[in-house]
Amino acid sequence: MCRLNDLLDEEKCYDEVRRIRWPYVVDCPRCGSNKVVKRGRNHRHRACRRYTCRNCEKRFDDLTGTIFMGRHQPLSVWFSYLYLMGLNQSNLQIAEELGLNESDGQWMAEQLREGIVKRRRTVRLSGKVECDEVYIVAGHKGRADRIVGRPPRRRRLKGAPGRGTLAKDKPPIVGMIERGGEVRIVMLADVKQRTIRPLIAETIEPGTLINTDEYVIDDALPAWGYPRKSVCHGRGEYARDEDGDGFHEVHVNTMEGFWSLLRSWLRPHRGLSQEKFPLYLGFFEFVHNVRQRGRALLGALLGTLLQPEACPQNPQ
Repeated sequence: MCRLNDLLDEEKCYDEVRRIRWPYVVDCPRCGSNKVVKRGRNHRHRACRRYTCRNCEKRFDDLTGTIFMGRHQPLSVWFSYLYLMGLNQSNLQIAEELGLNESDGQWMAEQLREGIVKRRRTVRLSGKVECDEVYIVAGHKGRADRIVGRPPRRRRLKGAPGRGTLAKDKPPIVGMIERGGEVRIVMLADVKQRTIRPLIAETIEPGTLINTDEYVIDDALPAWGYPRKSVCHGRGEYARDEDGDGFHEVHVNTMEGFWSLLRSWLRPHRGLSQEKFPLYLGFFEFVHNVRQRGRALLGALLGTLLQPEACPQNPQ
């Protein structure tokens, strides 16, 4: 496990990369052969080792095929940035802490989040699952071309009537969580049957019992092959005991608690745009599902980033 003081040591960062990529023996990223010989070090990054595959004659180094390949920033800077991202610091805070240009910091954060989202394990839920949605403001930050003609926002203006949509700059975030298991969160253009049905089908095993609130859109779940039980928040019902054992098993409180965590986690990242919002949601989903923090989270993040995009446990 990579220690915090090792993040400042370039040699130890490369040792960590080799430990994660090749825990037993170095193999070729092209053909997978372990008939590999060392051929010195990279002349720009002396801690980076180079290799040649005797099977396919391909030359490669420690970073070949990873998102860290060909970057001008030292590997220790990337590791430090990733560690601070895991602590949920904003991009501006991290850039200032590491002495980076603000635009460079934004770009690095985007590359890291996108790498995690592409390589994360596919979530599949079963057992008892709770489904709910939340609406979060997300406009077009940094995209002046997307807001031409829109009246300026002012405080205390009444929101648009009805439920939030992507077009109203308040996209719905649909969440599905297995009790005692993993979570899946996705930003959608709207919450209609034609948009949520494919998401539910690819995430939840058929026949799984789903708990929801009283939203009428969920009435179609039994017809799609998912038994449904619901509570009516409008009548003040938040949990219900159906079998008389004293345990109120019908509720969506697990998902409601997750929304509180998400809002708190998003607070340092003010003014998120619709274009970047899915990357932040995907990153938070990964962090929540691995259930690790600090140095342990850094190891999980690196282990995911150093996998190929179409890794065996996450086929595309």
